[in-house]
Amino acid sequence: MKNFKEIAKNVINIEQQAIAELLQYIDDNFEKACHIMYQCQGRVIVIGMGKSGHIGGKIAATLAKTGTPAFFVHPGEASHGDLGMITKDDVVLTISNSGETGEVLAIIPVIKRIGAKLISMTGNTSSTLAKLADTHVCIKITTEACPLGLAPTSSTTATLVMGDAMAVALLNARGFTADDFALSHPGGSLGKRLLLRLSDIMHQGERLPVISENALIKEALVEMSLKGLGMTAIVNAKNQLVGLFTDGDLRRILDLQIDIHQDKITTVMTKSPTVAQADMLAAQALNIMEDKKINGLIIVDEHHSPIGAMNMHDLLRSGVL
Repeated sequence: MKNFKEIAKNVINIEQQAIAELLQYIDDNFEKACHIMYQCQGRVIVIGMGKSGHIGGKIAATLAKTGTPAFFVHPGEASHGDLGMITKDDVVLTISNSGETGEVLAIIPVIKRIGAKLISMTGNTSSTLAKLADTHVCIKITTEACPLGLAPTSSTTATLVMGDAMAVALLNARGFTADDFALSHPGGSLGKRLLLRLSDIMHQGERLPVISENALIKEALVEMSLKGLGMTAIVNAKNQLVGLFTDGDLRRILDLQIDIHQDKITTVMTKSPTVAQADMLAAQALNIMEDKKINGLIIVDEHHSPIGAMNMHDLLRSGVL
């Protein structure tokens, strides 16, 4: 019986080596290709046939979601009308391991006539496609993981990694941020994690648990029970936050000689608690809560007055957690 695990490990080793070999091709040609795409006034059009086309589609998607507008065009469809999608302001990124793919070469004269910049990614620096391009990025690999040397394996992996290298280099050059990323990912949990702010989910107004610093512990317990957040903010006469009392604090004082009917909340509250601002991303608040090992946050304004409160349950309901 075949040793599937050993075969699989050998495939991974071969493909890891192919990726390592790419480092030598991060050269002046790679940098020129990135500059051309960075300065592009239109779109990056990715073109490839067969397996190179599948990889090209992924590269186009990665470019588009990281700040470089891009889309994929099939070379066969391009020859039958889709070349009309390409303008002189665009950059065309052609992918072909051999550099001699007929369907791709057939449309190069038209791309040249349009005036679009041409970047090629091939495994053959002497290929026709490499020579026709404004700059050529080499993706040559030594060995395919396929033992027959027929199925694109290491070569497609190397192409995808080189595309990722371009996309991330451009992302960094553009100063692309999480907020920019969120604009193209508004749906699902990813969009919620990136777009949702505390102002969207915090409890405010009458739902905000807050008591005076002159209040007794029993009054804090009543406020916590009414508002149901497991905590209450404590404020001074100027409505500025001076402390916080939580369910955890309550458990910690049970063994102390505390009279909840007589003692003030200031004797047991947490002073200078961690706070947040209303425009903070919910995902950022989650990081703070996990780092501080706390279950809730009070949201304050520029005067340090409480304007909202939220806890882990709010993050869970909103889909952030």
